[in-house]
Amino acid sequence: MEVYLDNSATTKPNKEVVDMMLKGLIDYYGNPSSLHRKGVEVERLMKSARKQLAKALGASEQEIIFTSGGTESNNTAIMGVVASKNRKGKKIITTKIEHPSVLNVYKNLETNGYEVIYLDVDGFGKINLEQLKRNLSDDTILISIMHVNNEVGTVQPIEEIGKIIKNASNKPIFHVDAIQSFGKIKFTPKKLGADLLSISGHKIHGPKGIGALFIRKNLRVSPILYGGNQETGMRSGTENIPGIFGLGEAARGLYENIDSNISKMWMLKNTFIEHIKNEIKDIKINGYEKNGSAPHIVNISFLGIKGEVLLHSLEQDGIYVSTGSACSSKKSSKSHVLKAMGLKEDEIEGAIRFSFSYHNTKEEIDYAVDKIKKHVKDIRKIMKR
Repeated sequence: MEVYLDNSATTKPNKEVVDMMLKGLIDYYGNPSSLHRKGVEVERLMKSARKQLAKALGASEQEIIFTSGGTESNNTAIMGVVASKNRKGKKIITTKIEHPSVLNVYKNLETNGYEVIYLDVDGFGKINLEQLKRNLSDDTILISIMHVNNEVGTVQPIEEIGKIIKNASNKPIFHVDAIQSFGKIKFTPKKLGADLLSISGHKIHGPKGIGALFIRKNLRVSPILYGGNQETGMRSGTENIPGIFGLGEAARGLYENIDSNISKMWMLKNTFIEHIKNEIKDIKINGYEKNGSAPHIVNISFLGIKGEVLLHSLEQDGIYVSTGSACSSKKSSKSHVLKAMGLKEDEIEGAIRFSFSYHNTKEEIDYAVDKIKKHVKDIRKIMKR
């Protein structure tokens, strides 16, 4: 049996998504900027995909621009605001547990004279709102905070943060990285109070190489790519039509089934946690189990073993998991998220991330728990020799 439990890294594209992408490769291969019929056909279908995504997101079509993925969406949001607001101030705020596509942009900005505040998190991976309030000042131009953490699944109080920012005297811009929350938590950018919001296609059973950025109407953001002025001048370059078609189809399926999908992921997660807690000793669940957590991510430290050893042991039985973010899992450095949460060295070393999809089944969960139990026992025996 093959059990894929690394859905936070990427998801398997739905068949309908692949079929729609093939149409973009085989039938609708024209350039949407062309004036002839081939171009007009593609432009019409591209507008339809944008409409599907906007509907799923609870936004207007004019507020959506297509990008090459979550990293570009995050970079465009942050660098675009900084470029347009640099005369207003040079103070920007984020957290210590952001994705590298946010943290590394902020680190680069530090070298260019910007003051960066990295908010702390508690043992569950949640920020302190009072610390945020204390660091707001007249020269704060941008706050960037992820909705759901990609390693432990902690949900930040984004709505509360949005209200704090809205009531601030200088009204800094609020960017939300919603790459792990879109399709797993019901929200709209307006409800969250987000001015900018990033999503990625391959996290919602869509294709890789495509994403989108919500930009609130009338918000001025400078582009970071220049060229043919596609995407209302915000993202120049010939559009990735197969990717856009696939993202639109993934968004349509997500919107139509979101309640049942979320319910199923919660069922799988709760079942998994219950079995693991009952059958395996000396474990630590990192982050929240239920309230305060997303329905698709569980991070567990198996004490007395190395997570990477367990990962490869499970792989032999067709079970695929992760030791952390896919963007940094091949590096030797320890998880910056777990470090910020205050975990001990052995807890960090033994941490495994399991991330579910509505495509997973209870039978797969039962199989995975049985194999995890076996391999943890075997590895611990070897480690004690």
